[in-house]
Amino acid sequence: MGNIASIGLAGGHDLVTTVMPFILRGVNLLEINSTYCPAPLREKVWSRLASDLKPAAMETIVNREVAFDDIPDLFKDFIEGKITGRTVVKI
Repeated sequence: MGNIASIGLAGGHDLVTTVMPFILRGVNLLEINSTYCPAPLREKVWSRLASDLKPAAMETIVNREVAFDDIPDLFKDFIEGKITGRTVVKI
């Protein structure tokens, strides 16, 4: 069970799959679309997500932080199932 928050269209809007693998594993697909949201409201929401709406147990949930440029180095560990917990990507 888990959640996937999908943000942005950096590589395109296509997802070549069905939802069945996610449904069978109890995974929620959560779309985040701020395209039509005015910039001041978007900034207010992001500010709250970093403060009063930030999960209380974030330090417990997140067990590693990586720089954006280091993401490719993690792929092998993800594929081999060596990664547990949450990884925060610093951009």
